[in-house]
Amino acid sequence: MAIDTDLIRQERKKELAKNLAKVKESIPEGVHLIVVTKTFPSSDVQLLHELGVFEFGENRDQEGREKAPFTPGKWHFQGQLQSNKLKSICNWAQVIQTIDTTRYVELIDKATTKSLEVFIQVSLDSQDGNQHRGGAAQSEINVIADAILNSRNLKLQGLMAVAPLGEEPKDAFERLGKIHQGFKLNYPNSPYLSAGMSGDYQEAIEHGATHIRLGSSILGSRS
Repeated sequence: MAIDTDLIRQERKKELAKNLAKVKESIPEGVHLIVVTKTFPSSDVQLLHELGVFEFGENRDQEGREKAPFTPGKWHFQGQLQSNKLKSICNWAQVIQTIDTTRYVELIDKATTKSLEVFIQVSLDSQDGNQHRGGAAQSEINVIADAILNSRNLKLQGLMAVAPLGEEPKDAFERLGKIHQGFKLNYPNSPYLSAGMSGDYQEAIEHGATHIRLGSSILGSRS
C-alpha cells in the first residue's frame, strides 16, 4: 500500500498549526517567538514558515547550515560557540545569542563581513563553581557589551539566559530581571531579553523576556 505523503504533510501541518495557535494565545503581543527546530526535519521548518513563523533557532551549526538555505526568515544560533564553527555559523545565522566572552566578540567580528545581531549570554548558575548552562558572570557583562559596541559588524541586542538546572525558573528569572533592568539603564539601545523555553517561558515573560525560544511545545517531543 502506497504512503500518501501529501496526506501526511497536511496532517503534520494541522498539528503544528494547533500547537502554534495555543502558544500564541498564551504570549503577549510584542514578544518574539523563536521556534527551535533542533532534531526536526527541514520539512517541519517549511510548514512552520507557511504558518507564518519567521524566526527559527538552532543549537548546532550542522543543522542550521542544512536547514536555513531552504527556509527564509531570521535564523538564531543559540548553542555553545566553538571557534572552528564560527565562520559557518556567520554564513547562515542572522543572530547569535550566546556570546559570553570578549574573545568571541573578536573572533565573530573577524569571521563575518555582514551585520550580525548578537545577545550576551548571562550565567544564572549558582556561585558554587558548578557551571551547568554557560554564560558570562554578571561582573563581565558591561566589558563584553562595550567590546560589541566597538566592533565593526556586531549589533548588540541585549541579554540572553537559560534557567539553571535544579532551580525554580521563577527564582532564576527574577534575578535575571533585575540584571536586565540595570543593563538597560547602561545600554538603552539594546533593550531585549531572550529567556524562556517550552517549560518556563511564562515565568520568563513575567520577568521581562522579549524573546522566547520554544521547541517541544510547538513541534512535539524530540526523539
